Amino acid sequence: MQAAWVYLDRASVLRDGFELSVPAPSAAALLPPPRPINRRRFLWGGSAVAASLVGLVTVANHLRNVDRIETALGEVRRVPLNDGSIAAVNTSTRLSIEIGERVRNVRIDRGEAWFQVAKDRARPFVVAAGEVRVRAVGTAFSVQRRDDGADVQVTEGVVEVWTVGRESERKRVSAGARTFASAKSGPETPVQASVDIDRSLAWREGQLVLQGDSLGEAAAQFNRYNLLKIEVSANLQGERIVGRFRTNEPEAFAQAVSAMTSAHVERRGDLIVLTRS
Repeated sequence: MQAAWVYLDRASVLRDGFELSVPAPSAAALLPPPRPINRRRFLWGGSAVAASLVGLVTVANHLRNVDRIETALGEVRRVPLNDGSIAAVNTSTRLSIEIGERVRNVRIDRGEAWFQVAKDRARPFVVAAGEVRVRAVGTAFSVQRRDDGADVQVTEGVVEVWTVGRESERKRVSAGARTFASAKSGPETPVQASVDIDRSLAWREGQLVLQGDSLGEAAAQFNRYNLLKIEVSANLQGERIVGRFRTNEPEAFAQAVSAMTSAHVERRGDLIVLTRS
């Protein structure tokens, strides 16, 4: 804009009859003289340019309000949001968060996150996981995206769950309850499972709590957090395990399983193989 005003001042001087000191005529001097600049038209054009610049600044500011979070394998991150909410992001998760003036939007592309939502009735907090939507105002809940829908668990308050295209079939899920929302058929009837919810969200403290889980299921959970994978033989898959373990200690888990089941433990590079002795 400073350059524009300098150009306007120069045009005004030329129009008022002043001559500028210039070198000897060149080939460029043989070109027709420039038409006088209409100051009003130039100002209008400058206003349009300025308006477009303001638009660009607005878009840039809007984009700055979108936070993208991605966790690596085995990483669990606790992230404070600029509205006062908190997000605990589980391993191998990718999501984006946009805090707007009328709504707070979260999109989970993959993985799982737990949200402690700051109360703000004027701005609902909406999580999108594929075709599934979860709406809250001030509450705490987790959403795990799956290929065919999403698991929703509520630890505080109440949320509304629905699937795009089936909004009339939305379900209310209260604290201590969970539901699975199918991308095609909508949310199932919520069930009370406060103990199971606390256990399944132990990843927030870097732990896995197993309470009668099969060995195959337990190995799959450990494999979500580690490059060192656990493979369980078919004749051990159904063994039930009880215990509390660190998510980043698959070898300690394997040794504990060996002590409980007399399984044989073999390390093969980045693989722990559990077989029945």
